[in-house]
Amino acid sequence: MAYDEEDYLMLSGIQHFEFCRRQWALIHIEQQWEENYLTVSGELMHEKAHDKDFTEKRKNVIITRGMPIFSREMGISGECDIVEFVRDDKNGVEIFGREGHYSIEPVEYKHGELKEADIFQLTAEAMCLEEMLCCEIKYGYIFYGKTRKREKIELTEEYRNQVKKDFEEMHGYFKRKYTPNVRKTKACNACSLKNICLPKMNTFKSAKSYIDFMIGEE
Repeated sequence: MAYDEEDYLMLSGIQHFEFCRRQWALIHIEQQWEENYLTVSGELMHEKAHDKDFTEKRKNVIITRGMPIFSREMGISGECDIVEFVRDDKNGVEIFGREGHYSIEPVEYKHGELKEADIFQLTAEAMCLEEMLCCEIKYGYIFYGKTRKREKIELTEEYRNQVKKDFEEMHGYFKRKYTPNVRKTKACNACSLKNICLPKMNTFKSAKSYIDFMIGEE
């Protein structure tokens, strides 16, 4: 199945989805957003990484920032923080306007420490690049601002299958305009949407029962 462009979802939404399906729906379906320290810090880190006018060549490596990517198969689009094209005349692919062949290594920038949700986002980016450039990408990197280290990530079949499954579920929710309920956890304290998520509503079976309860409290 190939999705039409108007039905594409934001690739970066998979990180929200893996953290909390309700958070993803509030942001991407209901268009709600609030900032906190973590979101602002992350945005500041990405400002330089998404400079689309920046291309740099270091010996046998071409570095691009903010590269637009998409997948018709998964129905998603987004940008890569950094894509490194490493000269590899034996196993690489041709790049338009460049001499030789190159292997492709996506690099994602994150503020905190290694999280599985970040790996799913990196995997989705690699899958888009593979579809666009007809290549195979076995690994990528995540650079964390907190540790100042670049983590090498193997892009396994397990990660790839989960990415496909997640986006299929996300398309289903988006088509229905459905915001799922979730159980409140400790992770809610770190969510920028905790003040508008209304987790108390999750304990009610219907809007009527919630309204009746609130009227009763008055």
